[in-house]
Amino acid sequence: MKPKTKILSSGLLGALCFSSLPNSASADSVVLDWNNAALEAIRDTHPGPPMVARMLAVAHTCMFDAWAAYDEKAKGTRLGGKLRRPAAERTLANKNMAVSHAAHRCLSDLFPSETAKFDALMTGLGYNPADDSTDQSTPAGIGNLAANAVIEFRHHDGANQLGDLHPGAYSDYTGYQPVNTPDTINDPNRWQPLAVPDGQGGFVTQQFIAPHWGLVAPYAMKDGAQFRKNLPAPAYYDPSNPSSPDSRRFILQAQQILDYTAYLSDSQKVIAEYWADGPSSELPPGHWALFAQYVSHRDHYNLDKDVKLFFALTNAIFDAGIAAWDAKRAFDYVRPVTAIHYLFAGQTVQGWSGPVDGAGWQPYQAPTVVTPPFAEYYSGHSVFSAAGAETLKRFTGSDAFGMSVTVPAGSSRVEPGVVPATDVTLYWATFSDAADEAGISRRYGGIHFIDGDLNARKLGRDIAGLAWKLSQKYFRGE
Repeated sequence: MKPKTKILSSGLLGALCFSSLPNSASADSVVLDWNNAALEAIRDTHPGPPMVARMLAVAHTCMFDAWAAYDEKAKGTRLGGKLRRPAAERTLANKNMAVSHAAHRCLSDLFPSETAKFDALMTGLGYNPADDSTDQSTPAGIGNLAANAVIEFRHHDGANQLGDLHPGAYSDYTGYQPVNTPDTINDPNRWQPLAVPDGQGGFVTQQFIAPHWGLVAPYAMKDGAQFRKNLPAPAYYDPSNPSSPDSRRFILQAQQILDYTAYLSDSQKVIAEYWADGPSSELPPGHWALFAQYVSHRDHYNLDKDVKLFFALTNAIFDAGIAAWDAKRAFDYVRPVTAIHYLFAGQTVQGWSGPVDGAGWQPYQAPTVVTPPFAEYYSGHSVFSAAGAETLKRFTGSDAFGMSVTVPAGSSRVEPGVVPATDVTLYWATFSDAADEAGISRRYGGIHFIDGDLNARKLGRDIAGLAWKLSQKYFRGE
C-alpha cells in the first residue's frame, strides 16, 4: 500500500505535507537535517520564489563541495579537488562534520536572522557552531573553506544578496517600472500591479519580485536568456484589431480561464490550493525539496546519495528560476485577472462564486493573494516543477514516484468549511504526473494561461537536462 499523508492545516499545506512520512531521526543523514532547517528558515522569512531556489541551491552546493573532499572522485564547484582528503579520512563522521559546518556557515549567511536556530542544530548534532577554523586537515576546516568559497562567489552573482548593487537585500537594481497601475490598464498585454487586501482591513500595492533575476549567474546555463530566444511569444491583444489571429488567441486563453474557474470540481479546487505554495510556505522550489526527502526515505538513501541528490535537484531548479524570471521581465506579460477585467468589463461572467461583472472577476485564490506579484509568462510553478521532476527521474533512474496526499474536508483557505466537501486524496504515480499537476493547478487557480504553463514545462525539462549533465561531471570529478 502506498504511504499517505494527512494535511493537518490548510494554512500549512506545503509545510506539513510530508509530516507523516516514515521517518527516523537516527536514519536521516545530516543533509536532510540541514535541508529541513533551510525550509523552516524560508517559511519564517518569506523570500520570493527565485530567491528560495537560489538559497537552496547555494546551501546544497556548500554541502556538496565539503562532502566532495572526502570522495574518491567528486570535485567541488569552486575549489575543484584542492580540498581532497586521503582515503583514511573518508569516514562518515568526518563527512557529517564537514557537511554540517558548511551548511551552518552558508545558512547563517543566507538567513542571518535565523542564526540562533542554526547554532542550536549544530549543538544538537554535537558540533561547535563557533568553530570557524579553516584548517584543511580538519572536517570543520573543510566545511568552512568549502562554504567560504561558494559564499564569496555568490555574494557577487547578480542576485544583490548584500544590497550592494541597490539598497535592500535582493532588491532590483535595473530600474523596472510597470506600465500599468492598480487603477489603470494602459496596456492590456503588460503586467499590472494590484492593490491586494492585507488581511487586516487595508491594502498593499504589489511590487514586482526580482525583475533583475535574469542577470543572476546560473549553475549550468550560459545566462538567463539562453533559452528565451527559443520561446514562442505569448498572444498579444491589439485594441485596434480585436479580430486579428493574435487578438483572438488572447481572448481565447482568457475565456479558457473563465471556463476553468466557473466549473471547478472539488478535486480541481484542492489541486489549485495544494500547489499554490503561497506566503508562509516553502514555495515551489522548497516543495520539490520535500519531494526529494520523500524519495530519500523511500529508497533508503545514505549521506553520499543525499548530498548528490539535493545538489543536482536544487541547482536545476535554481537555473529554472533564473530562466523564468528572465522571461517574466523580458515579456512583462499580463496576468489573467487583468486580461479578464479588460476584456469583459461591463459583461456578466460566471465566477467561481457566482455571476459577476467581468471587471470584478477574481481567480480561485486566497483573498490576500489574488495573483502573484510578478509577470505571467511563463509559469514559475511549471518550470520549477518540470525541472524538479526531470532531475528526480534521472537521479533515481525511473519516473516512479508513488506519493499521495489527503486533504481534509472543509480545509480550503478560499472557501473554508465548504471545500472540499469530503476528504480528497491526490496521488502521483510518477514525478511527471506531479509536475504536470503543478502546472495545470495554476490554470485551475486562474493565474496562468495555457501557453505560460505548457511552454514552461518543456523548458523546465530542457534546463534540467543541461544541469544534470554538469552535475554528473562534478560527481565524476571531471
